[in-house]
Amino acid sequence: MRILLAEDDRHLNDTLTYQLEQQHFTVDSCLDGEEALYLGEQNIYDVILLDRMLPGMEGTDILTALRHKGIKTPVILITALGTLNDKVTGLDLGADDYLVKPFAFEELMARIRCVSRRPHALTVDDSFTVDDITWQASESILTGPAGRCTLSKKEAALLEIFLHSKGQTLPRSMLLMKVWGPDSNVEEGNLDNYIHFLRRRLQNTGSCLQIKTVRGIGYVLTGYAT
Repeated sequence: MRILLAEDDRHLNDTLTYQLEQQHFTVDSCLDGEEALYLGEQNIYDVILLDRMLPGMEGTDILTALRHKGIKTPVILITALGTLNDKVTGLDLGADDYLVKPFAFEELMARIRCVSRRPHALTVDDSFTVDDITWQASESILTGPAGRCTLSKKEAALLEIFLHSKGQTLPRSMLLMKVWGPDSNVEEGNLDNYIHFLRRRLQNTGSCLQIKTVRGIGYVLTGYAT
C-alpha cells in the first residue's frame, strides 16, 4: 500500500513516515501544499494523509482540487483544528475522515484501515487468499499448490497491486509510479524484469494465476473466473 503524507511539521512528518514504513507501507512525504497537490494528482496512492494547514496551499484547497479532478483516493485530514464546524467542513469537501492532533499512532492505523477497506483489500500483517495462492504480506511469503517462496520488496509491491486489481488491465505508467514513485527515473525495462520475476514465482508455486501482456497498454492478472 502506498501512502502520501503531507505534513509541514518536519519532526511529525519524519516520525509518521518511520512508523508507517515499519508497518510495511510505502510512504511519499512532503512539507508544503503545492507539492502535495502535484503528488496527489498522480493518482497513485491508496490513502492520502493531508495536514489542513500547509504552506503554499491549504489542505482543504488541495482536497477540493483533487475531488474536482475526479481523484477518489481516500483522504484523512490531519489537523489541530478540532471544532465541530471544522470537521463538518472537511468532510463536506470530500474528506473520508478527520483526525485531530495530537493523536495516537494506533488510532491513525485504525483510520487508515477503515478508509482503505475495499473488497479484496490488502491489509498489512494479514494473510489472504486469491484463487489458489496465499499471500502473507508481513513476511512477504507467497504460497501456492506446489510450494512457497519469499518475494523481494519490489516483487511484493507489484504483486499486491495485481491482487488488488485482478482482471483489470493496468497501464505500465501506473505500475511504474506506484512501485517506484513519481520522482523515480527508473527505466521501463526494470518493470519488464520484475514482471518476469513475478511470472516465475507464480509458476514455481504452481498457481493458475498468470500475468498477461496487453500490447500497447500494460499487464493484467488472470486466473479463476477472469
